[in-house]
Amino acid sequence: MAVGKAQECCQSPQKQFQKFPRKISRSFLCGLMLFALGLISLFTGHVASDIEWYSQRLMKRSIFSKSDGSRHVRIDIWKSKSSNLYYGCSSRSPNFPPALRESKSNGYLLIATSGGLNQQRTGITDAVVVARILNATLVVPQLDHDSFWKDDSEFVNIFDVEWFISYLSKDVTIVKRIPDKVMRSMEKPPYTMRVPRKSTPEFYLDQVLPILLRRQALQLTKFDYRLTSSLDEELQKLRCRVNYHAIRFTKPIRALGQKLVKRMRRMSSRFIAVHLRFEPDMLAFSGCYYGGGEKERNELGAIRKRWATLPDLSPDGERKRGKCVLTPHEVGLMLRALGFGKDSYIYVASGEIYGGEETLQPLRDLFPNFYTKEMLADQELKPFLSFSSRLAAIDYIVCDESDVFATNNNGNMAKILAGRRRYMGHKRTIRPNAKKLSSLFQERQEMDWETFAKKVKLAQRGSMGEPEEMRPGRGEFHEFPASCICRKLYKDGDNGNDSNDNTQKPVEEHVRVPNGVVVSTEKTGGKRDGGSLQRLKEDSRTGEEQAASEGDMEEEEFLPD
Repeated sequence: MAVGKAQECCQSPQKQFQKFPRKISRSFLCGLMLFALGLISLFTGHVASDIEWYSQRLMKRSIFSKSDGSRHVRIDIWKSKSSNLYYGCSSRSPNFPPALRESKSNGYLLIATSGGLNQQRTGITDAVVVARILNATLVVPQLDHDSFWKDDSEFVNIFDVEWFISYLSKDVTIVKRIPDKVMRSMEKPPYTMRVPRKSTPEFYLDQVLPILLRRQALQLTKFDYRLTSSLDEELQKLRCRVNYHAIRFTKPIRALGQKLVKRMRRMSSRFIAVHLRFEPDMLAFSGCYYGGGEKERNELGAIRKRWATLPDLSPDGERKRGKCVLTPHEVGLMLRALGFGKDSYIYVASGEIYGGEETLQPLRDLFPNFYTKEMLADQELKPFLSFSSRLAAIDYIVCDESDVFATNNNGNMAKILAGRRRYMGHKRTIRPNAKKLSSLFQERQEMDWETFAKKVKLAQRGSMGEPEEMRPGRGEFHEFPASCICRKLYKDGDNGNDSNDNTQKPVEEHVRVPNGVVVSTEKTGGKRDGGSLQRLKEDSRTGEEQAASEGDMEEEEFLPD
């Protein structure tokens, strides 16, 4: 036995080594590399962003798909390549009962909206749904004249009221005002109340309907975001029919908006629209610091005192939390880092910019082909100059028609347009991830441009308007209208990708969408011609049902062209 042990001890090192695994696992090797990178990053000050960047490169997460097994596919920054697989679908189900006639309804619902144009738009949309829940006759909503915007425009001055009433006639009965005969018959004037934010249908049925039945007419005030984002599918689709089809601007507003779009297209076949919220009141409300020294602190501090209930905020803390809007310069840096060249044409939609031309100049330097509605329309703009909501409506149209829409904020216009552009074919929409980008802007001078650009691209993953970013129940319904977007179905062997053969004929196929409605969808492997693109634009303006952009499957790297 001693001899056996001696022989075992005397085995060659090579033979002993064979008892251990020949290969080190890939996960163990990646772990060692990440640990080493972590130690290095501790000394360079870029811990979080570097580890995230290299870990994704090493582990090749699912978002880094390969097209042919040898090279990465690139994300086209001008358009979503999988957008042609999706379309807006908000048709009513055959089981959705028609609207009750005015004489058979439970009473008249009056709505007083709140805020600026797009905030009021959410109130108008939800007012229709609430009227449907209550089986009430809706009186054309009243717009807010007392908010910061100080616009005395009525509904009829901004929106096509006849179209609004007729388009929704099968869903809700809408009248311009309560008939005089009914008003004379009421013992008391309409009851006024304000419902809590995000109220459920059950709340309206339990707390609001009894008052409506008792008083015949009921007014809901400060009506913005007063209805929950979570509704059953039929009511969500009604929301979409209202927001994306029934609410249409007046003919003069539409005409001027389309003129500006055509003028941008004459200069360039494609352009970026940038919505800048950088007004003094908005900056003061945010509690952030934007680099303007004591002058800025004093000016914004004085404005901030208008709101007695605002808490004291830490500017640095708010910036780390991603609560500070991007400056015009930061927006320009983000777009250039994503791959948009200096020769790109941009349309800037904004109100009063804090700091004026001095604040805008860095953005102009990054994108010299810089235009606003004031630059594109001089005399034509005069009838609208006294009405902030009508000016905002013109900006809305140009931003909606742009190839790429980018914003520096998470405000109402940004949310509403993000949702609309998803519904109308997932046009490229860039929403800045302010929480991740803030640290990069602060460290900009400490890294070369290539490193900065790579980290900006990584930070913006999931915020580029791709269809796969949208999940049911995520965020506000106005921003993520998942219930109203369907995916095209294809026959066996056709995965929906664009074919190299552009002569492939469209195929009509009946697809049963989630609400049980049988609809007809057109699928094609080839690109649309110019006439088709024009028809899509016309359809989106006249309330026709679906629009989709040309494209391929999801890509990986950012590609300018």
